[in-house]
Amino acid sequence: MQRKATTVDQYLASLPEDRRAALSAVRDVIRKNLDGDYEEGMQYGMIGYYVPHTVFPAGYHVDPKQPLPFASLASQKNHMAVYLMCVYGQPEQEQWFREAWAKTGKKLDMGKSCVRFKKLEDVALDVIGEAIRRVPAKKYIAHYTSVIQRPEKKKAPAAAKGKPAAKRKPAAKKRAK
Repeated sequence: MQRKATTVDQYLASLPEDRRAALSAVRDVIRKNLDGDYEEGMQYGMIGYYVPHTVFPAGYHVDPKQPLPFASLASQKNHMAVYLMCVYGQPEQEQWFREAWAKTGKKLDMGKSCVRFKKLEDVALDVIGEAIRRVPAKKYIAHYTSVIQRPEKKKAPAAAKGKPAAKRKPAAKKRAK
């Protein structure tokens, strides 16, 4: 559920007290463990943590005007969520995250990058903090750029040999009855 807030303080102030307290606690853990090259602000209607253009000028490949997203916090309709791009698409990080969470005894409700929760007691704050701490901005940028680089296109076999493409036969005309 996107909100119209333009600052983190506005976003938090717009929430019911229980959600404000829960997201504030998760926010405190993220900020405590966040590498200095990341910044906090509003991104995509959520509290975002991202690599600013001053550190990574190329920005987010989907929208280069946006800084590179790293993590987000949101209050959705039926739950709250922390989005961890540092876990998404990195099998070794995801495996570590799932195993560390399991050791806490808390149930993990996770999609590809989002960890959903209904109350603060459901969150393994120490695991969230460690997930953030494990991926400094330079490491995150290196992984990100290695993943988004497009491999060179291979030429089609006929085109590679300089042969013209095969011609299709025209469709037969239907006879009028």
